[in-house]
Amino acid sequence: MGVVIIDGSTVRSFVDDEVQFHKSADEAFASLDLNNDGVLSRSELRRAFESLRLIETHFGVDVATPPEELTKLYDSIFEKFDCDHSGTVDQKEFRDELKNILLAIADGLGSSPIQMALEDDDQSFLKKAADLEASKLSA
Repeated sequence: MGVVIIDGSTVRSFVDDEVQFHKSADEAFASLDLNNDGVLSRSELRRAFESLRLIETHFGVDVATPPEELTKLYDSIFEKFDCDHSGTVDQKEFRDELKNILLAIADGLGSSPIQMALEDDDQSFLKKAADLEASKLSA
């Protein structure tokens, strides 16, 4: 386990580095595209968000959310990703919305640093942003 310190500029630099950002986003997309058809279905994207347990927990404590409310929330997330309303999310739509999310995180962090405890094998975008910054500092 390791600790990294990031702020908004760390996240923004990661998103601005198109090669690294696209590589990371495309790897995430491929891992979510379970049937390898080149697009994410509603169920594939929902499965990904369910695995993160962002909605079903509050600071690590399970909360009871009615299934119909969860469905509405996941549908709303899907609609944000499905910009062309095709019923699927293609790689570009995924990248674009992921970029919007990460830039919103960067704006929220601003110049205030935060510490994050991460597992060594953590492959989150924030960990990748910290790793990219560390590689630039050591170069």
